[in-house]
Amino acid sequence: MTAAMNYKPPLELTSNHSPDHEKINASVIWLHGLGADGHDFVPIVQKLNMPNVRFILPHAPEMAVTRNSGYIMPAWYDLYGVTGSSTEDEAGIKTSQSYINALIQNEIARGIPAHRIVLAGFSQGGAIALHTALRYPKKLGGILALSTYLPIKTKLAAEANPANAGIPIFMAHGVYDDVISLDLCKISLQTLQNNHLVVSWHEYKMAHSVCAEEIVDIHRFLQKILQQDLVE
Repeated sequence: MTAAMNYKPPLELTSNHSPDHEKINASVIWLHGLGADGHDFVPIVQKLNMPNVRFILPHAPEMAVTRNSGYIMPAWYDLYGVTGSSTEDEAGIKTSQSYINALIQNEIARGIPAHRIVLAGFSQGGAIALHTALRYPKKLGGILALSTYLPIKTKLAAEANPANAGIPIFMAHGVYDDVISLDLCKISLQTLQNNHLVVSWHEYKMAHSVCAEEIVDIHRFLQKILQQDLVE
C-alpha cells in the first residue's frame, strides 16, 4: 500500500445561511466508517446546525478488505478482524494518518488555527481520528470517537505527541454493538486513561450506529470545546 492513494475531494458543509467564509472560525474533519463514504454523516452534521463551523467529510479510498473476503470497498485501512488480538494494518493506518494530516494542514492554511480543528470519526474512521489526533504535533481542538476503538494501542505511549496530552476526547459506544464490542472499546478507553488522557465516556442503548441522544451530546461537546477559547 503506497501513499499515492486516490482520494476524492472531501465534502464541505457549513450551517451559515450566507456564503460568508470569513465567519468560519472552526473546522471539524469527520471520517466515515468502513464501506461508507463522506455522504454518510451529512444528515447528522445538518442536525447539529453549528454556524461558523466548516465540516469536512472526506471519502476513504477503495481497497480490498481482508475481513470482508477481499471485497473492494471504501476503507481507511485493511481490516483482518476486530478482536483485541487481531493483526493490524499499520502501514494502511499510517497512510490514512498522512492524508488526514494534510486535511488539517489545509484548514490551517485557510486561516483556522489548529486548536480550533476537531477530528471526528465513526467506527474505522474513529480509529483514524484517535490515532492521528493523539500524534499530531500541534494542539488540536478535540476528538469525537464514535463506536470505535484505539488502533495500534501498544505504541501510543511512545508515539503520542505532548501537544495533545490534554486534548478533550468524546468517546461513545452502543451497549448492543455487535460489530465492535463494548468490551473492546472499554479496553481502548482504559489505554487512553492509562496514558493520562481525559475521556468523556458515553454509553447508549443502540447497536453499531448513532442515536438522537448521542447527537445532542455531540452538539454539547462541540459547543463547549469550540466556544471556551473563542474570545475574538
